[in-house]
Amino acid sequence: MAFGDDYLVDTLLDMGIITDEELAEAQSTAAEQEAGVIDTLITQGVIAQQNVLQAKAASFGAEMIDLENFTIEDSVIQACPRNVVKQYNVVPVFVSEGSITVAMSDPSNLDVIDGLHHVLHKDIEIRVASEEAIQAAINQHYGSAEKDEFQKMVADVTQDALTDIQGVSMGDDDEDVDSDAPIIRLANSLVGEAFKMRASDIHLEPLERRFRVRYRIDGVLQEVKGPPKKLQGAVISRLKIQSGMDIAERRIPQDGRIQMTVAGKSIDLRVNCLPTNHGESIVMRILDKTGLKLGLGELGFLTDDQQTFERLIGLPDGILLVTGPTGSGKTTTLYSCLNYINRPDRKIITVEDPVEYVLSGINQVQTHAAVGLTFAAALRAMLRQAPNVIMLGEIRDLETASIAINASLTGHLVFSTLHTNDAPGAVSRLVDIGVKPFLVASSTRAMMAQRLVRKICKKCAAPHVYEDGPLKAIGIDPAAVTDDANFTKGEGCADCNRTGHRGRFGIFEIFVVDDEARKLIYDKVPNSVLRARALEMGMRSLRDDGARKVVAGMTTPEEVIRATVADDEEEGGH
Repeated sequence: MAFGDDYLVDTLLDMGIITDEELAEAQSTAAEQEAGVIDTLITQGVIAQQNVLQAKAASFGAEMIDLENFTIEDSVIQACPRNVVKQYNVVPVFVSEGSITVAMSDPSNLDVIDGLHHVLHKDIEIRVASEEAIQAAINQHYGSAEKDEFQKMVADVTQDALTDIQGVSMGDDDEDVDSDAPIIRLANSLVGEAFKMRASDIHLEPLERRFRVRYRIDGVLQEVKGPPKKLQGAVISRLKIQSGMDIAERRIPQDGRIQMTVAGKSIDLRVNCLPTNHGESIVMRILDKTGLKLGLGELGFLTDDQQTFERLIGLPDGILLVTGPTGSGKTTTLYSCLNYINRPDRKIITVEDPVEYVLSGINQVQTHAAVGLTFAAALRAMLRQAPNVIMLGEIRDLETASIAINASLTGHLVFSTLHTNDAPGAVSRLVDIGVKPFLVASSTRAMMAQRLVRKICKKCAAPHVYEDGPLKAIGIDPAAVTDDANFTKGEGCADCNRTGHRGRFGIFEIFVVDDEARKLIYDKVPNSVLRARALEMGMRSLRDDGARKVVAGMTTPEEVIRATVADDEEEGGH
């Protein structure tokens, strides 16, 4: 510490954080072990690091600041350069014409305050925060050590590229710049860093004054420092060439695919290019084949739901529908199902648009509407191939739905997806597109809705006491919580980039179509009535399944609320 323990001890006593008896015991132990009194008080559990910070702040008349829940404006970040915050280990929080307020962990360090005054040419005001919170804020706003290395590489490559294309206009009329080595390295580095950070999507978005790059990590978009605006055309042209698009065509959307090796692993990227006001926007979805090897338990199923689902996908015929919005993990679930039942004695054929992953031992068909290979046409042909199991990427129209239902009624097991908010909603969706209710009732075996929620990071997970509000919102009565509950929350660490979350898993709503459900479907009851009866018959809602996983310490109430907001409207809350 920068100043003696005596100052902190006196302040802790004055603040009532420690008692004279606790101090006397700590002083005795410290003398025996030749340790500091403050360190001994912490070791004994009498005080926490937060108490030490409070004492430091009080000793120097400074205020505490909660950086985790404090929003720092971009203008404040720009007022204090990265090299300064890294050197002095501070974070700017306010700025005015003549002064700047920074958060630091040791307000007694006059060298830091004096150094900042001379470097920034402003009066320095102090707020106090923990070392961990300051480091997390630096990583968030200025980049972590790994990001620094990546940004340095991007800066070096960008400089090379700017040098190589010096004198070439990069306006809207001159975007087709030849792809040279620096641009290739820059494009590859953007993909490589995204893969390293476990991103599922890469978004390259031309804005009016800058070229924005964002990665979607665990379902949340995070912005990273992108190339300068003048390299926008060159980077986009390079990616269009790699993905097999027409670089001369900038008026219509295009789709493509890239295969590349990153860190010794072969990865596929599905690429979409969309013309916008300020250039072409590119989104690349990273297709990670490791997700296909997940067991049903790793997808997020708890034991009882897993047993139910394994029984359903083991049936000889019928339709199993997986529902949910785009990005809810439907495709990964279906592929995991196919992997689970993929055996030499079963013939499995899929029809997809596009084929996202190549699966060994499975016949996969890519639709091609331009030559007449639609979902319906492919499905008709598939039935003459005598398959046991069929997977349709999506049921989109009456023709496809009718063929799929006929296939299920003639001894085939059919997997497919629909875009509906809940599991019973798949019934009304099929009826809406023209399928007769009696066909829906007789062919469907089950409908499962799913959403993705973020996992609590295992490395920084710690017991946590949640407020009553979030628990009640997901149907947990705080007064009825037993000792078996394992409420946890991620405190934030380097492994999860200080978010407290790492990875995602599913929460599920499984509607098994039994005889009573078939009668309700045949009678054309409204979706609200069908859902209410399904819940009465034992169907567990998405939010209920999420609540079980909160109690098990797998995720947080906030994640479940975010993923299941529609439950409030459908069920009137809990």
